[in-house]
Amino acid sequence: MRSRYTAYHLMNGAYLLKTWHQSTCPVDLGLQDDDTEWVGLNVVRYEAGGIKDSEGVVEFIASYRQGGVLLRFRECSRFLRESGEWFYLDGIVRSEPNPGRNDPCWCGSGRKYKKCCG
Repeated sequence: MRSRYTAYHLMNGAYLLKTWHQSTCPVDLGLQDDDTEWVGLNVVRYEAGGIKDSEGVVEFIASYRQGGVLLRFRECSRFLRESGEWFYLDGIVRSEPNPGRNDPCWCGSGRKYKKCCG
């Protein structure tokens, strides 16, 4: 999961497609026109995904800036292991509400939202 987040941050579409399961892999990700700035990843929980497992689930919250606006989404991703390698299968995405003024900032600075990115 963290390597795929880093690939989005670096706009490394080749890596993302390589680690996407062939049954759900898109032809193109459209990253060349993407102005998203990824600013944080928080893994909320995971299920399975160990050495003996063939499936795993990772739930995470990703923070990003688009058009100068700080946003985030929550996804519950499914992964499959084939020939010793993990592949992203699919995920269910939920949008997250904007933080309150006194909530911690999404960017991970530790400061209040109003004093940081808000």
